[in-house]
Amino acid sequence: MSILRIAALALLATASLFAQARMSVGQLNSFIESAGQLQQDDKKVASYLKNVRLTERMSEDDLTTMLSYGIGQRTAEALRTLFDASQQLKPPPPPPPKPVFKLPDPPTPEEQQELIAHLREYAVNYTKRLPDFICTQVIRRYYDPTGLEFWRRQDVITVRLSYFEQKEDYKVMLMNGAPTEVGLDRVDGAISTGEFGSMLREVFDPASDAQFRWARWATLGGRRMHVIEYRVPQAKSKWTVSYQRSQSITPGYYGLVYVDRDSRMISRLTLEADGIPPSFPVQQAGTTLDYDFVNIGGADYMLPLKYTVKMRDAKYLAKNETEFRMYRKFGADTAITFDIPEALPEEGRKEEPPKPQ
Repeated sequence: MSILRIAALALLATASLFAQARMSVGQLNSFIESAGQLQQDDKKVASYLKNVRLTERMSEDDLTTMLSYGIGQRTAEALRTLFDASQQLKPPPPPPPKPVFKLPDPPTPEEQQELIAHLREYAVNYTKRLPDFICTQVIRRYYDPTGLEFWRRQDVITVRLSYFEQKEDYKVMLMNGAPTEVGLDRVDGAISTGEFGSMLREVFDPASDAQFRWARWATLGGRRMHVIEYRVPQAKSKWTVSYQRSQSITPGYYGLVYVDRDSRMISRLTLEADGIPPSFPVQQAGTTLDYDFVNIGGADYMLPLKYTVKMRDAKYLAKNETEFRMYRKFGADTAITFDIPEALPEEGRKEEPPKPQ
């Protein structure tokens, strides 16, 4: 069979397909939207539509939507013709109902008390269960003088963090990529500590007299979470907020604890200062500490992943985003680099509504 003969048969098949083209309103909408985006030839699109037969009634809203896609005049006229011709047809079936799922019931009061007791034990013994390790701590500091969270990067501090025999040791290695001998306690600006256990321990320490309340279910990192509200009164607080090394206060605080339903490990802890005196320069201070599993020496441990601190002085805002990267087992011959890694993506760390599981 000659090439011309094959081409002729293909043309006849295409013409036959066009003559029999049947579309739902949804399929037509997709076609018209694509034609508008691709700026296809108005005359050719209108000619094609003359061979289309709808399988269901087109509504006025459907027509208005399709006419808004930047199509040509001939195509618009062909759409109106299709609209008129479809009015004797049945309307499209309603969309299927959105799946309805029922969240698990909240824990009973007895289960909530047992969970809080478990978390107290978890927090008190958290650092005792950690191995000796070394990691790189990257502190990205931002500021905004407008108070509108238009963040500008101030600097990047790279720190070697050693955890040995349940004690932390911080050594600043780089400031904006350049070696430095400045100690972390002498770095100007906002600096925070307590990520490796003290913040967690103090929330659940019975001496803090924290009040706990089970709040809701949530999804974090694709996993079902208990969300527990807590509040520590100022009289029992040990959290200190300092300003320029010359002023400090110990406010009360409150926040949320996200607890993995299955592992019963804490995945996130938030903290907000409560009752800061009006005369103190820093009027707002809060932190969010995210944890994740890290493999050290062949075993998985729940360790800090990212620690975010925000503070406000009048309109001036300051934010530190601290990441803990490249965990290694502690040893005299442990090799660790201090190249500045890319910032961790936000994906997977935002709270989502509860999902069926």
